[in-house]
Amino acid sequence: MNILTAATLVATVGAFGLVGCASTGNITPQYVPPSTYQNYDCQALSQEYNRINRYVESARNQQSTLSASGVGVGVSAGRWGISPNISFGVGKSNNTKARDAKLSRLYGERDAIVQSARIQRCGFVNGIKIYGE
Repeated sequence: MNILTAATLVATVGAFGLVGCASTGNITPQYVPPSTYQNYDCQALSQEYNRINRYVESARNQQSTLSASGVGVGVSAGRWGISPNISFGVGKSNNTKARDAKLSRLYGERDAIVQSARIQRCGFVNGIKIYGE
């Protein structure tokens, strides 16, 4: 097996391993023109694709932030008598708008990279789908 065949095999296996990462869930990618990456060669496009996928995974795994939901002041009676109490409502925020906006931009960049790589006939994009395919 020559070096070119081995490199093609590795690139193909790597591409199929990344196909599962192409899902966007219910987040629509922002449009990024493929011409953004027209000066990249196949190796640079592959590296950029992998870098964007790392950012996507990082953004998907971000935890929601804590949010204050209120402050309560009251009086309680207990074993030791009557005493004032103060309670703070803190919980996990379900607001994911910032994370979704970041993912939308990243998905758009990833689709633009794939489209640019297809134009240049790069082997690493074989089998990789973009949004809407």
